[in-house]
Amino acid sequence: MKIVETEQELRACYPVMKELRPHLASEDAFVAQILRQREQGYRILAVWENAEVVALAGYRLQENTVYGRFLYVDDLIAAEQHRSRRWGALLLGQLTVFAEEARCARLVLDTGLTNVLAQRFYFRAGLLPGALRFGKVLA
Repeated sequence: MKIVETEQELRACYPVMKELRPHLASEDAFVAQILRQREQGYRILAVWENAEVVALAGYRLQENTVYGRFLYVDDLIAAEQHRSRRWGALLLGQLTVFAEEARCARLVLDTGLTNVLAQRFYFRAGLLPGALRFGKVLA
Protein backbone atom coordinates (compact mmCIF):
# COMPACT_ATOMS: atom_id res chain seq x y z
CA MET A 1 0.00 0.00 0.00
CA LYS A 2 1.38 3.38 -0.95
CA ILE A 3 0.45 6.93 -1.83
CA VAL A 4 0.27 7.37 -5.59
CA GLU A 5 2.78 9.94 -6.78
CA THR A 6 3.68 9.51 -10.45
CA GLU A 7 1.58 9.87 -13.56
CA GLN A 8 2.29 6.21 -14.37
CA GLU A 9 0.91 5.20 -10.97
CA LEU A 10 -2.16 7.38 -11.56
CA ARG A 11 -2.75 5.66 -14.88
CA ALA A 12 -2.57 2.29 -13.10
CA CYS A 13 -5.37 3.53 -10.80
CA TYR A 14 -7.73 4.46 -13.62
CA PRO A 15 -9.36 1.03 -14.24
CA VAL A 16 -10.24 0.67 -10.55
CA MET A 17 -11.45 4.26 -10.20
CA LYS A 18 -13.55 3.85 -13.36
CA GLU A 19 -15.52 1.09 -11.58
CA LEU A 20 -16.51 3.60 -8.91
CA ARG A 21 -16.78 6.64 -11.18
CA PRO A 22 -18.02 5.35 -14.57
CA HIS A 23 -18.53 8.93 -15.80
CA LEU A 24 -14.75 9.40 -16.04
CA ALA A 25 -14.35 9.82 -19.80
CA SER A 26 -10.78 8.67 -20.35
CA GLU A 27 -7.52 7.86 -18.66
CA ASP A 28 -6.04 11.19 -19.79
CA ALA A 29 -9.02 13.13 -18.41
CA PHE A 30 -8.74 11.22 -15.13
CA VAL A 31 -5.03 12.05 -14.78
CA ALA A 32 -5.68 15.72 -15.54
CA GLN A 33 -8.49 15.87 -12.98
CA ILE A 34 -6.42 14.22 -10.25
CA LEU A 35 -3.55 16.61 -10.92
CA ARG A 36 -5.99 19.53 -10.47
CA GLN A 37 -7.41 18.00 -7.29
CA ARG A 38 -3.88 17.56 -5.90
CA GLU A 39 -3.70 21.35 -5.74
CA GLN A 40 -6.54 21.08 -3.18
CA GLY A 41 -4.73 18.42 -1.15
CA TYR A 42 -6.28 15.33 -2.75
CA ARG A 43 -4.22 12.15 -2.56
CA ILE A 44 -4.72 8.52 -3.59
CA LEU A 45 -3.67 5.63 -1.39
CA ALA A 46 -3.50 2.44 -3.46
CA VAL A 47 -3.11 -1.25 -2.72
CA TRP A 48 -0.95 -3.03 -5.27
CA GLU A 49 -0.78 -6.73 -6.00
CA ASN A 50 1.59 -8.05 -8.67
CA ALA A 51 2.16 -4.52 -10.06
CA GLU A 52 -1.61 -3.98 -10.41
CA VAL A 53 -3.82 -1.64 -8.39
CA VAL A 54 -6.48 -3.76 -6.66
CA ALA A 55 -8.01 -1.11 -4.37
CA LEU A 56 -7.68 2.58 -3.69
CA ALA A 57 -8.85 5.46 -1.56
CA GLY A 58 -8.89 9.09 -2.60
CA TYR A 59 -8.80 11.48 0.34
CA ARG A 60 -7.92 14.96 1.53
CA LEU A 61 -7.42 16.79 4.80
CA GLN A 62 -9.93 19.59 5.26
CA GLU A 63 -11.23 21.97 7.88
CA ASN A 64 -14.63 23.56 8.28
CA THR A 65 -16.96 24.92 10.95
CA VAL A 66 -18.99 21.70 11.04
CA TYR A 67 -16.23 19.20 11.92
CA GLY A 68 -13.12 21.25 12.60
CA ARG A 69 -10.14 19.47 11.06
CA PHE A 70 -11.11 16.22 9.33
CA LEU A 71 -10.04 13.69 6.74
CA TYR A 72 -12.56 13.41 3.91
CA VAL A 73 -12.67 10.21 1.88
CA ASP A 74 -13.71 11.10 -1.68
CA ASP A 75 -13.28 7.63 -3.14
CA LEU A 76 -13.03 4.10 -1.73
CA ILE A 77 -13.10 1.10 -4.05
CA ALA A 78 -11.72 -2.40 -4.50
CA ALA A 79 -11.66 -3.80 -8.01
CA GLU A 80 -14.61 -6.12 -8.50
CA GLN A 81 -12.47 -9.23 -8.90
CA HIS A 82 -10.58 -8.35 -5.69
CA ARG A 83 -13.53 -7.66 -3.37
CA SER A 84 -14.14 -9.52 -0.10
CA ARG A 85 -10.41 -9.57 0.59
CA ARG A 86 -10.54 -6.82 3.26
CA TRP A 87 -8.84 -4.17 1.10
CA GLY A 88 -11.47 -1.59 2.07
CA ALA A 89 -10.92 -2.25 5.77
CA LEU A 90 -7.15 -2.02 5.27
CA LEU A 91 -7.48 1.31 3.47
CA LEU A 92 -9.89 2.73 6.07
CA GLY A 93 -7.51 1.63 8.80
CA GLN A 94 -4.60 3.47 7.20
CA LEU A 95 -6.74 6.55 6.54
CA THR A 96 -7.69 6.54 10.22
CA VAL A 97 -3.99 6.54 11.12
CA PHE A 98 -3.39 9.45 8.72
CA ALA A 99 -6.32 11.36 10.30
CA GLU A 100 -5.07 10.73 13.83
CA GLU A 101 -1.52 11.78 12.90
CA ALA A 102 -2.93 15.01 11.41
CA ARG A 103 -4.92 15.61 14.64
CA CYS A 104 -8.25 15.39 12.86
CA ALA A 105 -11.45 15.29 14.86
CA ARG A 106 -13.18 13.00 12.33
CA LEU A 107 -12.94 10.81 9.28
CA VAL A 108 -15.87 11.61 6.97
CA LEU A 109 -17.23 10.07 3.78
CA ASP A 110 -20.42 10.15 1.75
CA THR A 111 -22.28 7.28 0.12
CA GLY A 112 -25.42 7.09 -1.94
CA LEU A 113 -28.67 6.44 -0.09
CA THR A 114 -29.26 3.38 -2.26
CA ASN A 115 -25.74 1.96 -1.83
CA VAL A 116 -26.79 -0.55 0.81
CA LEU A 117 -23.75 -2.84 0.43
CA ALA A 118 -21.37 0.05 1.08
CA GLN A 119 -23.47 1.22 4.02
CA ARG A 120 -23.29 -2.25 5.56
CA PHE A 121 -19.51 -2.22 5.14
CA TYR A 122 -19.23 1.24 6.73
CA PHE A 123 -21.32 0.17 9.73
CA ARG A 124 -19.06 -2.86 10.23
CA ALA A 125 -16.04 -0.57 9.99
CA GLY A 126 -17.39 1.60 12.82
CA LEU A 127 -18.61 4.52 10.71
CA LEU A 128 -22.02 5.87 11.62
CA PRO A 129 -24.33 8.16 9.65
CA GLY A 130 -24.18 11.71 10.93
CA ALA A 131 -25.96 13.80 8.30
CA LEU A 132 -28.13 13.77 5.25
CA ARG A 133 -26.50 15.75 2.44
CA PHE A 134 -28.59 17.82 0.08
CA GLY A 135 -27.43 19.08 -3.30
CA LYS A 136 -28.60 20.53 -6.57
CA VAL A 137 -27.19 19.91 -10.03
CA LEU A 138 -26.21 23.18 -11.67
CA ALA A 139 -26.21 23.66 -15.44
